[in-house]
Amino acid sequence: MVLPIALLDLSLSAYQALCFPLYRISKVDRSAFIAVDRHCLAYLNAVEKLNCAFCGYANGVLAYAREVAARSEQYWCPIKHARRTLGTHARYSNFLDYGDPTGFHQAQA
Repeated sequence: MVLPIALLDLSLSAYQALCFPLYRISKVDRSAFIAVDRHCLAYLNAVEKLNCAFCGYANGVLAYAREVAARSEQYWCPIKHARRTLGTHARYSNFLDYGDPTGFHQAQA
């Protein structure tokens, strides 16, 4: 999974670098999400250190991806879904209610 995660990381950074300035979306600070530090713990063996480094990186990239996607969704389609979904991002509670055309058009103005 290292290659797919690294490709996702690279793709997110490129997408954000190219598209966010065009639409004046504030960029996500990648370093705020990715922490690779547990490999420094002396009580872990080499395999545990490697696993901890991968987990810190992979989970950080996924959190970074979620925030990039959340900011994109907030810009392009800030409407709640018709059905309840698990694990919505922090921005979701500020989205417009599903089926509210008046609110949507007022927000677009």
